[in-house]
Amino acid sequence: MTFAHASADRSRTVRDFARSELFDRTFREGMELVEETAAYLDGEGRRDSKMLSRAAALAYAAESMKLTTRLMQIASWLLVQRAVREDDMSPETACEPRYRLNDRRVEAEPSHAELPIALVEYLVRSEKLFERTLYLDRRMYLDDQEKVPENPVLSQMGMLEAAFRG
Repeated sequence: MTFAHASADRSRTVRDFARSELFDRTFREGMELVEETAAYLDGEGRRDSKMLSRAAALAYAAESMKLTTRLMQIASWLLVQRAVREDDMSPETACEPRYRLNDRRVEAEPSHAELPIALVEYLVRSEKLFERTLYLDRRMYLDDQEKVPENPVLSQMGMLEAAFRG
């Protein structure tokens, strides 16, 4: 398989995913989670945080930043896939490293026992969605990308041809 053939296969894989029911469900789930979380943090979460001890309030602030960062990474990745779907971005451009999910792990365990259960639930849901989108990202963009495997039969035929020509 040539590099051009592998690249065409990857582009087809990216485009097929962007047009799939799996993408539709993942996109809907991701955007709903972003909206729900924003509403929580601006409303009930703000009230909840005011009732916490100083240490728990600091932990709440740190956890809400991690949550927001994780959700923005997911939303950004999903929007890139939608851009491919709508032909606003080529699959080849979507393959660029700047559009990939960063797989640095954000500490998933809540940092304080007093954190509101609603915040903890949003943290868990966002982590599960992040893991799923990271898996999809790796399957579509990185698997076998570094080196296209050489076809051993074609390689042997090439060596035989070279031997008989020389």
